[in-house]
Amino acid sequence: MKRTALYAGSFDPITNGHLDIVERAAHMFDSITVGVLVNNSKKPILTLEERIQVVREATAHLDNVEVESFDGLLADYVNRKQFSAVIRGLRATTDFEYEIQMAQMNDRLYTGNTETIFLMTNPKYSFISSSLIKEVASLGGDVSGLLPECALQAIQRKIVEQTEL
Repeated sequence: MKRTALYAGSFDPITNGHLDIVERAAHMFDSITVGVLVNNSKKPILTLEERIQVVREATAHLDNVEVESFDGLLADYVNRKQFSAVIRGLRATTDFEYEIQMAQMNDRLYTGNTETIFLMTNPKYSFISSSLIKEVASLGGDVSGLLPECALQAIQRKIVEQTEL
């Protein structure tokens, strides 16, 4: 049976921490789907289409990774696609507290034998978050080296566009 996994998030933008999790998971599963979440409660800097394109560019070197978008409940998407596992990255204990609640709720909603797999972030990426990158970049700070080059360029373009408005 093919081992398939989902790694879901808003990826606004994808960071090197996210990419590290995808790369590591790609060695553990036959296929990984990076699910770019449509989250109406967040106001993303990149459009859904831009986020999908950037994630595709950032993961293009991984043959067993595909990128899709979804909205609604994660469990509904997981059940529809019948993933073997859902991958979640953890940076700190505060992530774990939130993620364990989500994993336990989702476990109640999964209709198959889907497992939630927690991967610890590489310590060199543990301080990186998409929110922090957006904030620092919007204030003119240097975030190079913290996210894939394609994501850096996309964020820089958006900041210039917003400044021109």
